[in-house]
Amino acid sequence: METRTALVTGAAQGLGREFAVALAGRGYRVAGFDLEPQPETAEQILDYVELVGDVSDPVAVEEGLERIIERFGTLHVVVNNAGVYPAKPFEETTPEDWRRVMRVNLEAPFLVTRAALPHLKAAGWGRVVNIVSAAVLTAPPTMVPYVASKMGLIGFTRSLAAAVAPYGVTVNAIAPSMVRTATAERTVGADGGFEFVRSRQAVERTQEPADLVSTLLYVVDEGSGFLTGQTLNVSGGSAYL
Repeated sequence: METRTALVTGAAQGLGREFAVALAGRGYRVAGFDLEPQPETAEQILDYVELVGDVSDPVAVEEGLERIIERFGTLHVVVNNAGVYPAKPFEETTPEDWRRVMRVNLEAPFLVTRAALPHLKAAGWGRVVNIVSAAVLTAPPTMVPYVASKMGLIGFTRSLAAAVAPYGVTVNAIAPSMVRTATAERTVGADGGFEFVRSRQAVERTQEPADLVSTLLYVVDEGSGFLTGQTLNVSGGSAYL
């Protein structure tokens, strides 16, 4: 089988790093895209391209894709994982707060996928995976922009799946619960967020990045070509589809 290439956004830490390392473990060449350098990710992956830039910047995205193709010649998998989730009362949410969440959580997957799609089509095989959230089902009242952005990403997933299916490309979403990452610990975790979510799950522990790996590998697998346009809810039973 041809050696596959994967792009993971938000790869410097947390879920993105876990995904990048897992894909490398399955034989993928990996490119990671993040605002920050990714030394801890790069040191765990033999064939890695580190892209440092803003995934909501069209120029940075186009330049990043050019680097991937220059290095690897092709691209097969896109994991739109980068995201922000500031928590504050709706009345205190400014227009700039709203725009920032929409740029990173919704516009960036559009930009990255649009830039990657010609290469997936040229390869004749592709997987796009969008990381959404079980918050679209539980609707936390302090995360209105975040929930709106992730619902938008689910709609993006469904419609894009129909648009690209003729080219052998599937598009799916994965909806985690609150995952223990450094960013989550620093933000929502500091206010008891993990305890609150855990108390509403059937699985009574905090979700770790490793809990999402098997789902990602299933979605991108060669044998998953009949799975598309779906949102896989991996939230420990905090919500049900």
